[in-house]
Amino acid sequence: MDFEAYRQIDQNRYREDFGFYFEDFVVGMIIEHRPGRTVTQADNIWSSLMAMNIAQLHFDEVYAAQTEWKKPLVNSPLTLSIVTGMTVNTISKKVVANLAWDEVKLPHPVFEGDTLYAESEILEKRESKSRPGQGIVSVETRGFNQKKELVISFRRTVLVYKKGHAPDYSIGGK
Repeated sequence: MDFEAYRQIDQNRYREDFGFYFEDFVVGMIIEHRPGRTVTQADNIWSSLMAMNIAQLHFDEVYAAQTEWKKPLVNSPLTLSIVTGMTVNTISKKVVANLAWDEVKLPHPVFEGDTLYAESEILEKRESKSRPGQGIVSVETRGFNQKKELVISFRRTVLVYKKGHAPDYSIGGK
């Protein structure tokens, strides 16, 4: 039996092998990332305070009630982090390195209790000139809430392994 997301390593033994290699990306393809992720109050408070973001708008309900939003906003780096994390299985599971983050836009606020979903569009790709076993891929990722409102978009450029050039991540080899 052969499954694309699993690699057979022995009789009746398979290893998860998610993620696209450089060759798998096609310019223009759109990948819907699932599952979604509901942002909780704890996520927002912990993330804000761990990052030393002491803007009351993120963790003080009494203060937030006096703003135009009337409730706490989820801090923007948390939104970026969650939506980026949703893309890892496909976009960057076989990554060598993130090379750039560009054009981060936050057109609609995210609130505690919102559920986020993401999709990525492959914008361009090219072989690396200095690293023959790797290639460069640029994507635009868009995050939506449960109402299908765009809450974040950004472009990311990643350096990705080509097939046959990624490290073996198994314990004890193949």
